[in-house]
Amino acid sequence: MIVTHLSLTDFRNYISAEVALAAGANLFVGSNGQGKTNLVESLAYLSTLGSHRVSMDHAMIRQGTDSAIIRARLENGERQILAEVQLNRSAPNRAQINRSVIKTRELPRYFSSVLFAPEDLALIRGDPGGRRRFLDELLVLRSPRISAVIADYDRVVRQRNTLLKSARASGVRGDKLSTLDIWDERLVALGSQLIEARTTLVAELSPEVAYAYTSVAGEDHHAGLANQLSIFAVGSAPQGVGEEDVEPGGLSRGIVTAADAAFAFRNTLTHRRRSELERGITLVGPHRDDLVLELNSLPARGYASHGESWSFALALKLASAILLRRESSTGDPVLMLDDVFAELDASRRARLAAAVRDFEQVLITAAVFEDVPEELTGNTVHISRGTIVGADAP
Repeated sequence: MIVTHLSLTDFRNYISAEVALAAGANLFVGSNGQGKTNLVESLAYLSTLGSHRVSMDHAMIRQGTDSAIIRARLENGERQILAEVQLNRSAPNRAQINRSVIKTRELPRYFSSVLFAPEDLALIRGDPGGRRRFLDELLVLRSPRISAVIADYDRVVRQRNTLLKSARASGVRGDKLSTLDIWDERLVALGSQLIEARTTLVAELSPEVAYAYTSVAGEDHHAGLANQLSIFAVGSAPQGVGEEDVEPGGLSRGIVTAADAAFAFRNTLTHRRRSELERGITLVGPHRDDLVLELNSLPARGYASHGESWSFALALKLASAILLRRESSTGDPVLMLDDVFAELDASRRARLAAAVRDFEQVLITAAVFEDVPEELTGNTVHISRGTIVGADAP
């Protein structure tokens, strides 16, 4: 799938923008702060319903206006789709496909993209929440139905936390709190599904990350992934999940089925009941898990250099795009690289260009034209102060 035209109204610093795009590489060039990233951010929103830069949608609406519109013409073979979303400050967002109203949450099933941005360095160096979001966003892109499981699980955690805080405040003992058992079962049922989905994804993603890291860095380093699961933190792995599968600290390198996860989940909840009541918070479950990133069997978070961290973050996104293209019936995801080449030396620039050149469409932003390898500059769009000032013919 490719984007043939992007139209923005009152999005970020754009009063209005009309951008024609081509298959293959498209380069957005302009000084810092001119609006290059806003273009790729708008397209990423269509496929993820979120921004990599802000948590609130209204931050993307141009100051002084009540709404913003993102409109993209998509093409997959002979099929053409017009995808639109209107972001509103004081009303629910609205979405359309080919001028027919749809539920906003259905947009991602029509358009798939993978965005790499400098903020993704936080995947390596930041807190576990960012890595959990990375996995969950990729899960939703692959199977939109999992979004309902994630939303329901988050709601159960919030309601269970409210109950724990109330019990702590009133001094109720755990064995006298029968309603907690009901929430435990919902927590286990939904959380076990999410654990199986995440561990399956990590198992499939691991070899692609190793390949992508070598492709970008060109070094003899092994990049690996593992799951750190809170349900295994107290040694409660079920029969059939042996020591070779679960390492100290709850580290797991294999797929954990929902049945195995549920067994360990219940045992660990029982073990941590007193601690949860004392602290008034749910201490066990996918919301407490982490994706462990390893470089040569050492945790990348503590040992990777800046260049290695950059390459690892980029490898995670390239591996995601490879997984999505492999199973998609609508073609490749649109791959977007925001301000990547300025951070790479000449050899890594060349290797990255070779790694992405066969994707159906790649969108690149750069402040300096010369930073981008020549083979990726076929369709160049120049941007200044929120205005499209020129475009080279594809």
